[in-house]
Amino acid sequence: MNLLPVQNKRSKDPGDSKAMVQARAEFLRAGYYQPLAAKLAEVALDQGGEPQTLLDAGCGEGYYLRELLAQAEQRQQQLICAALDISKWAVQAAAKQAPRVTWLVASNNHIPLPTASLDTLLCVFGFPVAHEFRRVLKPNGRLIMVDPANHHLLELKQIIYPQVHSKPEQLPVPADTWQLTDQQRLTFTISLTQPEHIQQLLTMTPHLYRASSEGRARAAALTHIDVTVDVWIRTFVSAD
Repeated sequence: MNLLPVQNKRSKDPGDSKAMVQARAEFLRAGYYQPLAAKLAEVALDQGGEPQTLLDAGCGEGYYLRELLAQAEQRQQQLICAALDISKWAVQAAAKQAPRVTWLVASNNHIPLPTASLDTLLCVFGFPVAHEFRRVLKPNGRLIMVDPANHHLLELKQIIYPQVHSKPEQLPVPADTWQLTDQQRLTFTISLTQPEHIQQLLTMTPHLYRASSEGRARAAALTHIDVTVDVWIRTFVSAD
């Protein structure tokens, strides 16, 4: 269902392109980020078996939510799920593989769900809109975010950029309105031995557009690279 108003579109085809969605789907299908998917499912389902209403805000092609649903089924834990993304290509790809989910083409700025309707909201490598996330979460509802840590994809960055700058890490939502209740850092190495997988990883990240043509050419010449996956998995509740 496309609920993205025309006036909220910054382009005729907002969000990830069809090529980016396809690259991400093929890369994730190869299992490289399975440890992250498993850890995210563990955190999201840590509710003592209670039923949950859950939204994946910025769902992409649905990989992490499908893994979560599979784990919930194994645990016999009930989930009522919706997912949204600004990219129609991502939502179309996701809907084909998990029809039980309510898939929405929509923005985190205007979530088409009632106030205080969610137990859990996921934002995986996404763009949080703190006030709107607070609106749709129930009192004591959880916001679970996955964000890059300092060493995430460091080896690839060293190939495509002349210099890699380390940024100071900060919380992704305001500390005065959100309380951090759990923080876990997950770090592991993936070995990419097929050039197409290296290109898929680059294509599915913002680095494809940030890198110079020379940097992209150096990446295109690679036949093998070991890359660090380094992420924060954080859980927040509203501070008031």
